[in-house]
Amino acid sequence: MSAKKIAVIVGSLRKDSINRKFAHELMAMAPASLAMQIVEIGELPLYNQDLEENGATAPQAWQNFRQQMTGMDGVLFVTPEYNRSIPSALKNAIDVGSRPYGSSIWSGKPAAIVSVSPGATGGFGANHHLRQCMVFLDMPLLQQPEAYIGGATKLLDDNGKINNDSSRQFLQKIIDTYAAWVAKTAKV
Repeated sequence: MSAKKIAVIVGSLRKDSINRKFAHELMAMAPASLAMQIVEIGELPLYNQDLEENGATAPQAWQNFRQQMTGMDGVLFVTPEYNRSIPSALKNAIDVGSRPYGSSIWSGKPAAIVSVSPGATGGFGANHHLRQCMVFLDMPLLQQPEAYIGGATKLLDDNGKINNDSSRQFLQKIIDTYAAWVAKTAKV
């Protein structure tokens, strides 16, 4: 059986993002049943329905993103928390992918959420706001283990790698459980 293609969407656009570092760590730990790749969201124009109705052609970046995501079997979101919610770039990607109405690229794709923050709460607010979106998007969401990674900057070494066994074991549990979830819920 071929590996399931998994989009890894990182909510932070920063070049030196700790979320991107954690995403890479999760990707490196993934079992062979998952073929994971980061799908970039930073160049998507803000969603505006006027840009694709009444005969208008959607911006090329939207078209490319939608096409790339259509070929994916699942999605792993790795996101920081901004103002107790998800970053605007991530929300915009969700909106771009969910439109036009009835043509959502998200529907049925098994998802997992890992929120990563230097703060103590580990992005709890972002994690739960994103969970609310998953219900509407019809994405079967991995419920356990919940993944709120707080104090994240202390968990990485100078090379952006996990620096302790307990964090490594937790991330391994997340990615292994997600792989099992994908095997169970992904469309054939």
